[in-house]
Amino acid sequence: MAVEYSTTRPLLRVIGWPLAATGLCLLLAAGMPGPASAEAMTSEQAEAILAELRQIRQLLERQQGAQVAEPDPAHALSVSVAGAHALGRDDAPITMVEFTDYECPFCREFHQTTFEKLKTAYIDTGQVRFVSRDMPLPMHQHAIMAAEAARCAGDQGKYWQARHAVMATPGELSAEAIMKAMRSVGADEALVKACLESRKYQPAVQKDLADAQAAGLTGTPSFVLGRGTSDPLRGELIVGAQPYAVFDAKIREILGTSK
Repeated sequence: MAVEYSTTRPLLRVIGWPLAATGLCLLLAAGMPGPASAEAMTSEQAEAILAELRQIRQLLERQQGAQVAEPDPAHALSVSVAGAHALGRDDAPITMVEFTDYECPFCREFHQTTFEKLKTAYIDTGQVRFVSRDMPLPMHQHAIMAAEAARCAGDQGKYWQARHAVMATPGELSAEAIMKAMRSVGADEALVKACLESRKYQPAVQKDLADAQAAGLTGTPSFVLGRGTSDPLRGELIVGAQPYAVFDAKIREILGTSK
């Protein structure tokens, strides 16, 4: 299969930076030259890079010592959920949207730990509808392919199985690992490959990314948690692979329940 997945973005030139302190794979806007132009870098460009790195260091230092990054209660935003894959009851009182990157280690950590607890406690019990949207980051070579492959498996009724299989893949993600994940859930490999080669879901993945950027999201995983199932969903932003307790407290607050 010879499918090229470009990691460049026409909408925004960015650099990626994993923030261990916040459990977030971060996008930082920057007018920085790529590797191809490094040899011709001017002193002004070099200074711009140093300034950007200083900003990153300051951000990291501000986050040091913070046990939990508390979401800003005033930071409500609207995101579309139309046409997205959703898990749970259509009439659930709460909708939770995740913007994810299959190659982001924090997204995979969230999926393998917190998500499973949320699924058992709230999604399977009909209290939360979970919506998945894609936000592949530029520095992750296989994130776009993984997002498209999961959607291709969805044509065979295996989206959530494929999503889980990719998120649960040990080690670094690769094209071979993605296809192995597709086979592990019983998806027809030939159909998935044909779907990938056609780039059938490229527009949908790019729309998710564009919507995330338009909403001001800067990293993965990012979540919007709101009442009801209306489109667009207006809710509160929660950033990073937060522990289960953070989501549990917010869901209980919205539901009006207590421990």
